[in-house]
Amino acid sequence: MQIIPVIDVRGGVAVRAVAGDRTRYRPLVTPLAKSAEPEALARAYRALYPFPTLYVADLDGIEGRGANRGLQQRIAQSWIEDGAGGTVWVDDGSLGEAPPHDSIRQVTGSETLLAAGACQMLLGGGPIPKAGILSLDFRGIVFLGPHELLAQPSRWPDAVIVMTLTRVGRGEGPDKKRVAEIVRLAGHGRKVYAAGGVRGPDDVCQLRDAGAAGVLVATALHDGKIKAGDLEKIAG
Repeated sequence: MQIIPVIDVRGGVAVRAVAGDRTRYRPLVTPLAKSAEPEALARAYRALYPFPTLYVADLDGIEGRGANRGLQQRIAQSWIEDGAGGTVWVDDGSLGEAPPHDSIRQVTGSETLLAAGACQMLLGGGPIPKAGILSLDFRGIVFLGPHELLAQPSRWPDAVIVMTLTRVGRGEGPDKKRVAEIVRLAGHGRKVYAAGGVRGPDDVCQLRDAGAAGVLVATALHDGKIKAGDLEKIAG
């Protein structure tokens, strides 16, 4: 079971996500790092535990103000600078652009596809590239994306995120039922990752039982609900 730490970035600083309501996001204050500098937070995560993968949400790009490709590159460099290597998943609202660093894998959010009216292009031209990652974004029971995308799981890439925005940072627990349903639709050969609502190790175990290959986590790490010892047990 893979734990993937998350950095949400706006205006060049890491912010704390709350229920997917981006108007409420404020600079992150965490015992893990001395500042809200994204590069410092990336290094702090690696100091906590040797995570192989980091997830970055570039909110400026997602919200249409332009992705900060230079910052993405610096975060990726901070992530791998200790020599351990690793991968950075980045959702920045872009479609089909080459990542600015070799360690970055591009995340395509269904929210972005809906806003860009790009679903027909996607479905007509084949699947999202195998090297890419699809994020199926939900706000409550509402799917933030073209419904054709949910109806054609054969077009999904090998890695799929189930992003439940309204549960992010609220301590309400993940949407295990939805994760299990996406796992069923994804079928064999695809890995499904849960995002939103993880409170602690028990939630991680329940998501594993629902079929998730991994989880995206931020609040539980900053609040100390998931500690280094828990990460060792989960990985073991």
